[in-house]
Amino acid sequence: MNSPNRSRYSPVQATAICGVCRPRDYYKSCYNRSVAALTPDRLRLARERAGFTQQQAAKRLGVSQAYLALMETGRRRVTEPVGLKIVGLYRLGPAFLPLLVDVLEFWDSAYLAKALANLGYPGFRHLLGGPRDNPTVVLLAALSRPDLEVRVVEGLPWIVLEYCDLDWDWLIPESKVRDVQNRLGFIVTLGRRIAAKRGGGAAQSKLREVEERLDQARLAREDSLCQGSLSEAERSWLRRARPADARHWNLLTDLDAEHLPYAA
Repeated sequence: MNSPNRSRYSPVQATAICGVCRPRDYYKSCYNRSVAALTPDRLRLARERAGFTQQQAAKRLGVSQAYLALMETGRRRVTEPVGLKIVGLYRLGPAFLPLLVDVLEFWDSAYLAKALANLGYPGFRHLLGGPRDNPTVVLLAALSRPDLEVRVVEGLPWIVLEYCDLDWDWLIPESKVRDVQNRLGFIVTLGRRIAAKRGGGAAQSKLREVEERLDQARLAREDSLCQGSLSEAERSWLRRARPADARHWNLLTDLDAEHLPYAA
């Protein structure tokens, strides 16, 4: 397995990754965005849920109690080093991890399978181990690949089911930049259908909202679901046999919510 080399590009040096040109400070802003999710109210609530007094948390974070109090009232911003310490100390979910996108072109099927395992996906439980990645980034990395193993593709709707609080305001524009909004829309549709089957009202409502946003940006061109190496015979068969949801999103795939292993 070829693991991404996270030190290959610095956040302020990278200007064109995956063929996408960015301002020089783009990757630093991605890093900061996850910290910005720690709003004052969420910051205080997270501390209380973790069972820390303000004094205890400040000591563990290496800041004064007064400074933590200022962060919890919005009078001081959460810096990157402190923000990452907070994620670990308060045991926040992986959706609060930094949005690091500087090496997505190296995320192959093997790496993505391990990333799914570390997020809790049961299909790759045997690969569990190592640091976790932000699920928003994992999903973008997967959808940006020209070819993926089918088992990895099957795990993508699970991400939007389990982490319906993804940073959609970041992910949707990023998918448009890469022209993969149809792929994302289809994955969200599958996730919404499974959520409805499970009776998950909150997830279903959120995914419906995201689905509607993506539908407004739906591309007319035909695409595959990370299966760019399909033969012309396979493409021709899929045009006839694909499910209605795949047809709506102009994708050549036979993936269906009913047949996913975790849909029951």
